[in-house]
Amino acid sequence: MFDYIIDKIFPFRRDSNGNRKGRSRYVVAHDYFRFRIAIRQALMSFIFIALGVLSAGFGLRGFLLPNKFIDGGVTGISLLVSLKTAIDVSILIVVINIPFLILAYRQIDFKFFIKSIIAIICLALAVHYIPYPTVTNDKLLVSIFGGFFLGMGIGFAIRGGSVLDGTEVLAIYIGRKSGLSIGEIIFAFNIIIFSFAALLTTIEVALYSVLIYMAASRTVDFIVEGVEEYTGVTIISSHSEEIRRLITEKLNMGVTIYSGKRGYGKNGHNLSEIEILYTVITRLEVNKLKVEIEHIDPHAFIIMNTVRDTKGGMIKKRTVKDFK
Repeated sequence: MFDYIIDKIFPFRRDSNGNRKGRSRYVVAHDYFRFRIAIRQALMSFIFIALGVLSAGFGLRGFLLPNKFIDGGVTGISLLVSLKTAIDVSILIVVINIPFLILAYRQIDFKFFIKSIIAIICLALAVHYIPYPTVTNDKLLVSIFGGFFLGMGIGFAIRGGSVLDGTEVLAIYIGRKSGLSIGEIIFAFNIIIFSFAALLTTIEVALYSVLIYMAASRTVDFIVEGVEEYTGVTIISSHSEEIRRLITEKLNMGVTIYSGKRGYGKNGHNLSEIEILYTVITRLEVNKLKVEIEHIDPHAFIIMNTVRDTKGGMIKKRTVKDFK
């Protein structure tokens, strides 16, 4: 039994007859390294999903449910149906999400499907069993902070590789078929929900629900994309070496150098070799970098684009001052 488990975790290479091949030390070390990464990723997913469930549960039980407010997406449908039928919202959250989870299994992958099932069931249990306190009855505070905690929960769940609301899965599916963006589809879906909310409850509730949705969606972006918004900067200049030293030595940032050729310039076609610099900085550092580059080459061609997230590499060098 132990050999079977080990074989599943670290699969043996086999010859043409199906017999196990021996492992070198390098292969064993490599497999162990992969195993450590898998365990760390699973642990981080668990932490993010747990935080997401607790935060979303707090947003629902501490703010929205006591004040009979709704949100967008599947959660909003669940809250609206619960208001009109008196069915426990924790049951509706699971039941209404089932078609979207099936779609997730078909359109994304099995791992995402399993994580999302666990996350949604845990959210339903948290809403039903955890005695969250009612924080406030002020409608404006409920809208803002209810949306904030709900959005934070959804954002953490996404960081953990799952969803707490199946609307995103539906948006991905429709987006592949129609060419519309995911944001446009979710917005249209929520407009329908808020319209029904206005018909079945009051216009006031529907308007506060829009405010909840806006607060939640902004918080989701904040959690998923990170605290800092990064900007990718491409610099084309005949003074590339001076600018490289500026970026790495004075500004303490990482830089990548591409080899390229000029295509067309002031004097016509010019196919001379040139080094193209690329760096990733925070939005607050953009102006500083532009000013410093202008001191070296006022005619440098600079291209900037938004970077949603980064992983690995070096954004900024750590100096001795950073540790003091």
